Amino acid sequence: MAAFGLHEVLGDTLRNGRGLSRQIQPVLVAREQGSFRSSTGLQVTPEQGLHVECADVVVVCDIHLDQDESPQGRWREEIAWVHRHIAAGALVCSTCSGSVLLAEAGLLDGAEAASHWSMADLFRDRYPTVRFRPERILCDSGRAGQLITTGGASAWQDLALYLIARFCGAEEAARVARLFLLGDRGYGQLPFASMARPRQHSDAAISRIQAWLVDNYATPNPVSAMIERSGLSVRSFKRRFSAATGYTPVEYVQALRVEEAKQMLEREAVTIEEISASVGYEDPTFFRRLFKRRAGVTPAQYRQRNRIRGLPA
Repeated sequence: MAAFGLHEVLGDTLRNGRGLSRQIQPVLVAREQGSFRSSTGLQVTPEQGLHVECADVVVVCDIHLDQDESPQGRWREEIAWVHRHIAAGALVCSTCSGSVLLAEAGLLDGAEAASHWSMADLFRDRYPTVRFRPERILCDSGRAGQLITTGGASAWQDLALYLIARFCGAEEAARVARLFLLGDRGYGQLPFASMARPRQHSDAAISRIQAWLVDNYATPNPVSAMIERSGLSVRSFKRRFSAATGYTPVEYVQALRVEEAKQMLEREAVTIEEISASVGYEDPTFFRRLFKRRAGVTPAQYRQRNRIRGLPA
């Protein structure tokens, strides 16, 4: 269920988002606080009832509605609660079929809206003024960005990243995406992986080189420069560097460069060629091959899957 997924993912900003200027504290709300079973038989225990009046964000999760079942007259208390929140300036969102409740509330009249594709006939027949967009994953449904609807059952993941980016920043959204493997998972886990943290060590000469490399990884012939700055022989430097960090010098430089390239692909509207040159590779073809080997996808594919939805292109 979307409610549980959203609760866990959004709550990670509170548990592990240290240093954020803003964090998200999710609360599961229902008409009654007593435990009940969902349409799939899963037990749900709300944390609060509809007396909550101070939420900054309201997410209406997917609802169960049989094909021959009319939404007319349903969710009166929930609709009144949503109306109070949107009147107070809260951001109101829906996942999957939750947009039916927003449509029933009249909030989507004249606006575009996403929902599960199976809701197309219902929207056409009951909500003819709503411009139903079954192809959309995430849709700004108006009121100056105050209404957000999303598509099918797994679109809650896109909503989670959108909300984290909007309230906590793109960097936090990217961290959460990598942690929970959110996004297109067709290429496995490698596109979500970050550079493994070098092991702790006491080799002062290698530590100095690592510190220097943070700001100089794009320098030409970096391994030669590292060896020269260390004052060690080539053989001794390579042996000590590998023992201290767990990487060969070349692998370490490549990992740093690819990680920086990932950050640029996530946040900046620059060409692959510009990114390649910026991280130290004058040959963009070589850069693309290296990036795919380390990240599992091409730079273009990584950008497509990791640029946060809702942020400027």
